[in-house]
Amino acid sequence: MHRRPSLFKACVLLFAASAAVVGVAQAADGKLDSVLARGKLIVGTGSTNAPWHFQGADGKLQGFDIDIARMVAKGLFNDPSKVEFVVQSSDARIPNLLTDKVDMSCQFITVTASRAQQVAFTLPYYREGVGLLLPANSKYKEIDDMRAAGDSVTVAVLQNVYAEELVHQALPKAKVDQYDSVDLMYQAVNSGRADAAATDQSSVKYLMVQNAGRYRSPAYAWSPQTYACAVKRGDQDWLNFVNTTLHEAMTGVEFPTYAASFKQWFGVDLPTPAIGFPAEFK
Repeated sequence: MHRRPSLFKACVLLFAASAAVVGVAQAADGKLDSVLARGKLIVGTGSTNAPWHFQGADGKLQGFDIDIARMVAKGLFNDPSKVEFVVQSSDARIPNLLTDKVDMSCQFITVTASRAQQVAFTLPYYREGVGLLLPANSKYKEIDDMRAAGDSVTVAVLQNVYAEELVHQALPKAKVDQYDSVDLMYQAVNSGRADAAATDQSSVKYLMVQNAGRYRSPAYAWSPQTYACAVKRGDQDWLNFVNTTLHEAMTGVEFPTYAASFKQWFGVDLPTPAIGFPAEFK
């Protein structure tokens, strides 16, 4: 009469113990432990988009995305060089994660809700937007000067179906000239055929760093989008680790490294994070 409850209880306990063992095994086989055991981080990125990821004169990859990946490698191994880069096309950023070809993708990935259904995004490490590149001697100083000039202003932009709409969000009356390549777009500014070029603000800042004194940019940007690295869904320990590394790079012990990279590629001196109550909780 009393054997069935005892047997049932024993089965429940056995099942719970088995589940616990499986859980421990899965935790031990997680991405964080696998990467640590392998001894290097594998990161998917690009090779043709300065200042994010491109080949230097020595043929080695460099750029802000590359620096971000090295910060994660340093967090893992106390050695930023322990990272292997897999050069991939933009449309391979998610598939290479899903097939475990890479541990993370760091390739100026714009965060969207639809992509977040496929991969897990890390903390954002950059907020992109559209900016304006003007010659240093431009008669226009700020965005209000350009708006006041109305259709006297000509803006060069890379050709796409949203080009005019994008420019007119900031300069409703400006003339818009579309070009097939970014080189032609910049040539239009250099030759005086266009008063300004509208492009990613990161590109504007990088060009100003690379060509000191040649260009300037109004203190205005629009059409924001968020850049983050991406990891495969389903491994919270790995996501937590990468997020911790990025968080402390932007706000804590590794801030000098992040700030130096930001200065190198964008020419901006970041303010030191405030000491005291964490700004994230204000």
